[in-house]
Amino acid sequence: MSEKGLVRGTPADNSQIQLVTITPQLLAENHSPTLNATVPQELLSYQPGPYRIGPGDSLYITVWDHPELTSPAGTQQQTAANGRLVRSDGTLFYPYVGSIEVAGKTIEEVRQTIASKIAKFVERPQVDVSVVAYNSQHVMLQGAFMKTDPQSITSVPLTLSQAIGTATVNSDQANVSNLILSRDGHVYHLDMAALYDQRGLAKDIYLKPGDRLMLPYNDSAEVYVMGEVMRPQAVTFRTLPFITLTQALGRVGGLNPVTSNGRAVYVIRGANDLANAPAKVFQLDARSPSAFALGDDFKLKSGDVVFVGAAGITRWNRFLSQLLPSATLVTSAAAANYSATH
Repeated sequence: MSEKGLVRGTPADNSQIQLVTITPQLLAENHSPTLNATVPQELLSYQPGPYRIGPGDSLYITVWDHPELTSPAGTQQQTAANGRLVRSDGTLFYPYVGSIEVAGKTIEEVRQTIASKIAKFVERPQVDVSVVAYNSQHVMLQGAFMKTDPQSITSVPLTLSQAIGTATVNSDQANVSNLILSRDGHVYHLDMAALYDQRGLAKDIYLKPGDRLMLPYNDSAEVYVMGEVMRPQAVTFRTLPFITLTQALGRVGGLNPVTSNGRAVYVIRGANDLANAPAKVFQLDARSPSAFALGDDFKLKSGDVVFVGAAGITRWNRFLSQLLPSATLVTSAAAANYSATH
């Protein structure tokens, strides 16, 4: 039966069930789009400018041939001890110069400001400025990372790849298909598989101050395998955005060779949202070994119900009308349980 075909039966059945046969044509029509399409162009086109100093940064200011200005704490002290903190109002104090506004300025702009002001007291001063502590600008991380400490934006631009590498993905718990980048009031959903394909897009995405990275946990990603299989159970999948029908059946030990009907392998999708759209019921005829090649290309989604019917079933319409309420109950109960525990 074609994808548009409905199960023949009562009008109520027609309004609730859409039967779709899993065929090579169906898989070709529903093939995933190219991964590059999931990365918005505005993320790829962003290029960071020079680092701009902010409150909380610490600057090391060198005036050559004047150690009393360069290292007031003593040359024996570490560089950080001689750093000058940018105060919360964006200013810092420097001898002979006084309080100067540095927040929002580049390192070169601060160097020129200090050199011009101190020239009244030091002949032809040679001034150098460097940041010894970057504390004003960060990228925030949440979710299924091993390390969620804020990462500082420095004078060396920070790429998405570097940030993820430092944070380290918790591969047992992460939903890598839905990395969320929040920036300037916009939310971008990124597939990490797309970011780390052969084009290496993650290294081309630069982060900016205030960005937030959220890697969701994948503890709710389950499909439910029921019926005439060896071990009916909920099957979880964590690190990939999907699991195939063949993989799910393999996890439960395969079809029961005695009681199952190879023709009656169904995937019920959307059973818990019948008020808005009919449930789709995908059918795989597993009597042929080649069918499992189709099953290996059919990607299950979280919340799908896989049902293997028993041998001897001949009234398919009646069987499907009885199966749909069961699938609805399973997915609704799972959703309620997830909401109660989060």
